[in-house]
Amino acid sequence: MIGFDLTEEQQRMKEMAHEFAEKEMRAVAPEYDEKEEFPWPVMKKAFDVGLLTYALPEEYGGAGVMSHVTDCLVQEELFWGCAGIATSMGGIMLGALPVLLAGNDAQKKKYLTSLTEPKKDGMPKLGAFCLTEPDAGSDAAAIKTSAKKVDGGYILNGTKHFITNGGIADVYTVFATHDPSQGVDGIDGFIVEGGYKGVIPGKKEKKMGIRASHTAQVHFEDCFVPDENRLGGEGDGFGIVMQTLDHSRPIVASGAVGVARAAFEFALAYSQERKQFGRPISKQQAIQFMLADMATEIDAARLLCWRAAWLLDQEEGNTVQSSMAKVFGGDIAMKVATDALQIVGGMGYMRDYPMEKFMRDAKIMQIYEGTAQIQRIVIARFMIGFG
Repeated sequence: MIGFDLTEEQQRMKEMAHEFAEKEMRAVAPEYDEKEEFPWPVMKKAFDVGLLTYALPEEYGGAGVMSHVTDCLVQEELFWGCAGIATSMGGIMLGALPVLLAGNDAQKKKYLTSLTEPKKDGMPKLGAFCLTEPDAGSDAAAIKTSAKKVDGGYILNGTKHFITNGGIADVYTVFATHDPSQGVDGIDGFIVEGGYKGVIPGKKEKKMGIRASHTAQVHFEDCFVPDENRLGGEGDGFGIVMQTLDHSRPIVASGAVGVARAAFEFALAYSQERKQFGRPISKQQAIQFMLADMATEIDAARLLCWRAAWLLDQEEGNTVQSSMAKVFGGDIAMKVATDALQIVGGMGYMRDYPMEKFMRDAKIMQIYEGTAQIQRIVIARFMIGFG
């Protein structure tokens, strides 16, 4: 039996996230976007109400909201509020995911618990997921960051690129190779503390969109990581990465739905107020068809997210379904933002209105967490038996 009724917990989480997005994020989103500053005050408020670590188990200090469908509901609302701030928030759980999925009991107790505890100044601790490199984006297996085995641990050397919360995180999950000749079988995962010697913040990027998020390089220069901080067995790193992305892509896709919904709602309201030829432009069939398509596409994208997340909740494989959700959600975010701006017209192109921000934010949804083209490759390979 298929049903779409939300549980009481899901409805409560959705409403809490929406209220936070409306009251705490939307009011300050233009300022943080314009200044390209990290939203520390908003992050603290989110931490205080539990929106940063709600998906972590209660035994580690989280809220124990382990339903992936619930996660989709929450992230749609937060990205509806501001994609940049929501990306900063989501970077914490993305960094924690490899530990949650592949960490041993001691690693989970130490590092997941750490993320649920505030710093001395009350600010939240940040996590970050370090995979992408200057020469290894879509081809994650081509990473060059090295992990040299030494007595008691590993020495990491290399540079990670486009890292959310990079250079300001307290806990990093880092993927490096102990033997490039082994390809994916030579990749290991590590938990690296931000305070370790040899963890060096790099260039902060100036971005088209999601400007409230901190995206930067992270350099590892002779950084010693103890044996007990390796995730899984030697050579397990690439599998951990793939498992992490299967979990994260429905969430990112839900964020894309949130951005699309924000753009659609603004255009819908504008079309009912803006008058041309003696009546609201929403009375024009050309505009009506655009609005109808947008509403339909948003709903379809949302349902793909829910299906991919539901499969995770059933502990079933979802690689193809998560890629479908990601590629469709990202494409629809961009399409809806473009069409919504067209409806708003010249005013939408002006920075006094939020439409141009929605459009700038939407574009990243087709790029990060695996480009739209990579998602299509994943889907096609499973279809023709190369998975």
